[in-house]
Amino acid sequence: MPLYVHERADWPAFRWDAKVLAPAVAEARARQAHLLGRMAAVGFDLRSDANFETMTTDVLRTSAIEGEVLDPAQVRSSLAKRLGLDVHGAARVDRHVDGVVEMLLDATRNCHAKLTADRLFGWHAAMFPTGRSGMLSILVGQYRDDSTGPMQVVSGPMGREKVHYQAPDAKRLKKEMTTFLKWVNGKDALDPLVKAALGHFWFVTLHPFEDGNGRMARAVADLLLARADGSPQRFYSMSAQILKERKKYYDLLERSQRGSLDVTEWLLWFMACLQRAVAASEEMLASVLRKHQFWQTHAKTILNPRQVKVLTKLFDGFEGNLTSGKYAKLAKTSQDTASRDLMDLVAKKVLKKGKAGGRSTHFVLV
Repeated sequence: MPLYVHERADWPAFRWDAKVLAPAVAEARARQAHLLGRMAAVGFDLRSDANFETMTTDVLRTSAIEGEVLDPAQVRSSLAKRLGLDVHGAARVDRHVDGVVEMLLDATRNCHAKLTADRLFGWHAAMFPTGRSGMLSILVGQYRDDSTGPMQVVSGPMGREKVHYQAPDAKRLKKEMTTFLKWVNGKDALDPLVKAALGHFWFVTLHPFEDGNGRMARAVADLLLARADGSPQRFYSMSAQILKERKKYYDLLERSQRGSLDVTEWLLWFMACLQRAVAASEEMLASVLRKHQFWQTHAKTILNPRQVKVLTKLFDGFEGNLTSGKYAKLAKTSQDTASRDLMDLVAKKVLKKGKAGGRSTHFVLV
């Protein structure tokens, strides 16, 4: 009996229970349509800000799923440069961060362009610009060749590894990927959301590269979701939601890859995850709106560059309370100058003192 789905005689003839799946697809599509309708009603600047925040989250979270922590400042700088946005105090960006940004932007901004092997090779080369994954040298910009053994997903300490999955032999990849890419680019009657879910599962099951397959599978899904949305701008992040549900995500992948070609359970989870991703985006969009309204309110307020830098940081993932010490560190200035800047912001009704006093004195936005 075949152990993995790709070993079955009818691979890749996926099937699912359409009656069971239909309500989940309908609900996901309704939430998606509601969100896109809301975004269509706001101005260009707000949509651009929302897209920027969503893409920042997507880049950070798709890497975090694999246990890799990227510097948010570098991600924002890389995205801003490619989107033509002005970000105050842009950070120097590592080539690897640039590569992940390039991949996800290409997947979404060019969602209607054909997905080809060369395009996938470009994504892979961008993610691994040094030809290494951590300390290991890997094949970059080409399919794996299994020269070091079969491609397996394993966990656990050396000598006691648990094999969760073993991908198809490398000698099958060219034919398998040709079939997959033809399906991705083909026109069919399949619901676009179902196609995104199936594309994600199919790619990660093939596991065509030596590393980066999870991130690339999510990029493929983002490409297909952008096609489903009819817009390259992103206002929700599947990767952010998958990170919250990472254990369920991996458990379900393993179970589905070891099961039959009936992928109903995977599709149901993907639709539910998509619904939760759209719901979670409401908080992010509310933050974008607050930021936009804040700068509109203070459009004529005279602020120095240090103040602008720190106020911008308050909207871009600032952790904890703003104290004079943190202000001095962020603005790279003296404690005395930080105190004067803060008092000036209080006088201009931009900030106010928090409730705590003494050593706990801090400042919040009015």
